[in-house]
Amino acid sequence: MLKIGIVGLPNVGKSTLFNALTRANALVANYPFATIDPSVGVVAVPDERLTQLTELSKSEKTIPAAVEFVDIAGLVKGASLGEGLGNQFLSHIRETDAILQLVRFFDDPDITHVHGEVDPVNDIEVINLELILADQDGVKKRREKLVRDVGMNNKEAIAEDAALAKVESALSTGKLAITADLTEEQMKLIKSLNLLTLKPILYAFNGKSGGHNLNEINDGRAEKAFEYVRALGGSFVIIDARTEHELNDVSEDDKDMFRSELGVQDDGIKDLIRGAYETLGLITFFTTGPKESRAWTIQRGDLAPDAGAAIHQDFKEKFIRAEVVQWDKLLTDGSWSAARDKGDIRTEGKTYLVADGDVMVFLHS
Repeated sequence: MLKIGIVGLPNVGKSTLFNALTRANALVANYPFATIDPSVGVVAVPDERLTQLTELSKSEKTIPAAVEFVDIAGLVKGASLGEGLGNQFLSHIRETDAILQLVRFFDDPDITHVHGEVDPVNDIEVINLELILADQDGVKKRREKLVRDVGMNNKEAIAEDAALAKVESALSTGKLAITADLTEEQMKLIKSLNLLTLKPILYAFNGKSGGHNLNEINDGRAEKAFEYVRALGGSFVIIDARTEHELNDVSEDDKDMFRSELGVQDDGIKDLIRGAYETLGLITFFTTGPKESRAWTIQRGDLAPDAGAAIHQDFKEKFIRAEVVQWDKLLTDGSWSAARDKGDIRTEGKTYLVADGDVMVFLHS
């Protein structure tokens, strides 16, 4: 299961967002380090396509794709040197597949900001610098261990050291390791280091209903933040964690009405999870039938046997072919047999590039 770490400065709403995502009850307080141990929650990925496939197949069970979110205590300046229990928290981030960086996006004198003023660009710079410094230390130590093998002309050590040199060069100029232009082979060579800045980062700007949101104030801070994230090659979503948390106990039918009353236009949780999928380069394919309809998560660019492996390794190793139809075409046709009769179900081989929204049946030996 994919694991995403929620990080940010103390007091920006990480635990509130975690509660909104997971309907959990992590400690929320208006002071730094309210969360000491990482809380973990599994979140179903909202997908109306799956709901419709369940109705079509009259499935007994519906199993959505899932993402694991980890609420990690606030990072502060100096975290890479151990400030604010930083080393402990950095190790929690290291275990995740991606980072969700939550950034405060509203003015409110009653809610303390750790730096005394709300400046999203500065907040992002502080967090990213701590991640960069931690990675610099890890790369330096690993290269020192490789010196002997490199001196003995060990080919793998030389290749790994060359990859680390590219990363070190990027980090030394204040850039994230993900910008180091590593080849796929080089990524594999240094994968075990679990470098923090090699992880995809989705930035979430946390607003507040009825508050002074930066994108409403129009004093330049919001646009600077958007431009900065784009310059980093990242993507962002805007969310109101407090409102989403308060909507936990509201029925799905009433949520849109309450959002409208609070002046919140979009479903922030759905936007955030979709954003996480896009940041990670993920897509969804489906299986459906009377027993269950299920969403499966794979990497964009995976071939049919790789998709089969998401279900069971045998489906990859003993793959023969797959029967495929797009979800909307299947709904229009009304049933699998009708789709087959109309010629909408295709037979695909090992080189088939799976598309988002494919409904698939695998045949294996």
